[in-house]
Amino acid sequence: MSAVPARAYMSIGEVLAKLRPDFPDVTISKIRFLESEGLVEPQRTPSGYRKFTGNDLQRLRYVLGAQRDQYLPLKVIKTHLEAIDRGLEPPETPGGAPRVPMSLVSADGLPTADAFSHDATELRLSRDELATAAGVERSLLDQLSDYGLIQPRPGSDHYDGDALMIARAAAEMAAFGIEPRHLRAFKSAAEREVGLVEQVVTPMARQRGADAQARAQETVRELAALSVRLHAALVKAQLDATLRG
Repeated sequence: MSAVPARAYMSIGEVLAKLRPDFPDVTISKIRFLESEGLVEPQRTPSGYRKFTGNDLQRLRYVLGAQRDQYLPLKVIKTHLEAIDRGLEPPETPGGAPRVPMSLVSADGLPTADAFSHDATELRLSRDELATAAGVERSLLDQLSDYGLIQPRPGSDHYDGDALMIARAAAEMAAFGIEPRHLRAFKSAAEREVGLVEQVVTPMARQRGADAQARAQETVRELAALSVRLHAALVKAQLDATLRG
């Protein structure tokens, strides 16, 4: 956190001033109460003063808006925030389950560069949530795991958006009799493509300058999307040739 500029933080008074135009009744006591309920967790200075980030401010806006507009109790709002923290969308109805964002693929079914963004990989699904979102049986997930096609996030029991896309694709291919064991060739091809991308990106990431990492990450996203599209085009061309022959 030491890399965050000092003015990235706000005092409780500054937060109050930003909230007041939309929520005239909010008070410092209200903000402190929401903190005590675990809905926001500002950092503290060595002398004990609260330090709020932009994310803290957004959470407070969400809490206050949900109370005012939907009359939701804090217990329900807290579950909504927990879902948001895992990259999910809050339930649409009381008692409903969190929803997986459906924006991971473009209209033509192929990943865009945005699908390789930080937000997509920050999605955190339990195994049951992954099975539900992908529309697959747990047995298929077990096979995908056995063949190394999907894995939980490092140091976690949760799966990200990449695992969701893989599980969905595997489920659709299974309808044609293509089983997870047949997909190991795709994994090997992907590993070779990753090696090629690394040759391009590694020198960029090692360059000096504050924006070197950002340029490298953007290049990774673009090359990842392009490699998938190229792979799809090559497979289609080969299949077309086979059908013509």
